[in-house]
Amino acid sequence: MRIGELAKATGTKAETIRYYEREGILPAADRTDSNYRDYSQDHLAALTFVRRARELGFSMAQVRELLALSDHDDKPCEDVDQLVRQQLDEIDSKIADLTVLRDELAQMLRSCQADRIGDCRIVESLAASRARP
Repeated sequence: MRIGELAKATGTKAETIRYYEREGILPAADRTDSNYRDYSQDHLAALTFVRRARELGFSMAQVRELLALSDHDDKPCEDVDQLVRQQLDEIDSKIADLTVLRDELAQMLRSCQADRIGDCRIVESLAASRARP
């Protein structure tokens, strides 16, 4: 299949596919006689794997590692488990940060009962935040 077909099948931009190929994330595609890339079902499977891993928040380095691990069906799963645990820890940390941010914004909103921006506690609070070192 050509790059446009692969892009459509996976929801990936053609330039991203070319980037993954340049970076070794995807194996190089065969070329047709007219020098078009000719992607196989293996490319489709690999790109689907990469897309899903990226959707789950794995970094490109982690995707590389997961791809390398996926080539060894007979190895124990502990290395994959470790990568997933690291990703879960990262997500938990982000959730904690977002919860703090959400609570701060909610508190700002609760504290503002003004009718005019000149009396707005939110604007006052944001201005005070900028002044902090």
